[in-house]
Amino acid sequence: MSALRTPTALVRAGIARDPDTALLTFVEIAADGTFLEETRSYRDLDDNGTAVSGALAGEGMAAGDAFALLMPNLPEFVDAMIGSELASTVFVPIDPRTRGDRLSYMIRFTDCRGVIADPSAVAAIVEVSGQIPGLEWLWVIGDGALPEIPGVRVRRYRDVLADRASPPAWAGPDPDRPMQFLFTSGTTGEPKAMLAPFARFATVAGYGPMIGMRPDERLYTGLSLTHANAQLITLGNALAMGLPLVISRRFTKSRLWEILTRYECTYFNLLGGMTVAIYAEPPGDFDRAHRVRTVLSAGMPAVMWRGFEERFGVRLLEIYAAAEGGLTLNPPGAGPVGSVGRPPEGLVCAILDPDDRELPPGERGEICFRPQEGETPPVVYFRNPEASAAKTRGGWFRSGDIGYLDADGWLFFSHRDGSAIRRNGDFINPGEIETEVAGMAGVADVYVYGVATAGNTPGEREIVAAIVPGDPGFDPQAVFARCRGALGPTAVPSFVQIVAEIPKTASEKPIDRRLIEMLKAKDASISGSSGPTRIAFEGE
Repeated sequence: MSALRTPTALVRAGIARDPDTALLTFVEIAADGTFLEETRSYRDLDDNGTAVSGALAGEGMAAGDAFALLMPNLPEFVDAMIGSELASTVFVPIDPRTRGDRLSYMIRFTDCRGVIADPSAVAAIVEVSGQIPGLEWLWVIGDGALPEIPGVRVRRYRDVLADRASPPAWAGPDPDRPMQFLFTSGTTGEPKAMLAPFARFATVAGYGPMIGMRPDERLYTGLSLTHANAQLITLGNALAMGLPLVISRRFTKSRLWEILTRYECTYFNLLGGMTVAIYAEPPGDFDRAHRVRTVLSAGMPAVMWRGFEERFGVRLLEIYAAAEGGLTLNPPGAGPVGSVGRPPEGLVCAILDPDDRELPPGERGEICFRPQEGETPPVVYFRNPEASAAKTRGGWFRSGDIGYLDADGWLFFSHRDGSAIRRNGDFINPGEIETEVAGMAGVADVYVYGVATAGNTPGEREIVAAIVPGDPGFDPQAVFARCRGALGPTAVPSFVQIVAEIPKTASEKPIDRRLIEMLKAKDASISGSSGPTRIAFEGE
């Protein structure tokens, strides 16, 4: 039974090995610089999960009912994961920064009867509660004031658990049973809700040795547990292998290496949206003071690859994966710089054109996967049979990403379908521009994306460099000069957009559509090569 490797099965197997040693450490750096910590052992997770399952039963939650988790990386998140499995319910992790119509949509669409929320998210729930007629209960973590919401039972999380309601009998691990709804990132449109079974967690929780995790690792993640990367790859393998795991409640790029040093972490995950921001940080005392050996990277720009390894003294293990399926790996020193790897044994990766023909090496098309034997596992998007069927049409898992294979079968990621930057007939590499701009003094974060304007021909876009200044005197004109001198005229941005923060998903992916909305705002700070300007969009 333990071979099924569901969260509860892993926790109970862990209790048999080492019940009381702190396995998970949740950390936050306070304003005064002190480290705030809370830990969980295998026994803690089982005890707290059992209490959560009883409390869910006390709220009338039946098998298959759904509830939302709306919080940063708190220990209560993992407690609720275990409790949900024991109660045979389905949980819905939602980025706690979500607000307004999107928040009400996500709760309402997945038929959530309740929400467990951090105080920082309570006001957002109150604001949209009138749009969620099926909402019955709200548990609030911590000591903040409790809101009054008509028709909703609002209680403190700790009080609910203190009731110690009788937990339902656990049906045992079942890989086919739904575990959670995982929303897609929604970087270019509204997110879809993937109904993820326990089998998905079980599979990824067995990746540890394949992705280079040793028995003596100390893991770290600053990614949100609402995302498959942190929850399945890092947490799943920590539970499975008994590896100590440090989890930042909220990711901090400026204190990252300090945290890694303090907790003697040896392995952590990094997504492409975080890479440039970390690299743009000025050199610090902890850049080389840590013990990190391996960074599991997804989306490291090729032009930054060696510089990142050398500056921070780490090895990159590049990975390509999606929550719905597909996997390639490029272990340290195995494949060419810039490649996201090759599929593991038993999995086939091919590049298909729009007519489902396999393309030869070097030609770009959609990145697709299928097992060497057997059928491609189905992908289920809740209440969206068309999207579900399209995702595995013809027996291929279709990523929606564009890339190519080289002659030796190494995969290179190019762009998300529909998001490429093509200008004056040339395809632009955003990573080159981001790497160059990130190295400039006064740049705290940068993201390069494409936007179609009224002056573009169909299929072409202008290059926008969205920059978070680290210096109040930052001059946007320096960006044009820097790129022109280092990269040549083809890679010079059309516009520099100054923003206070680059909007990102829970998985730290910049959100293009939000940045485009900001470009259109009356108070947008936009510069062209000749100075401040405005952008004319089609239809204006």
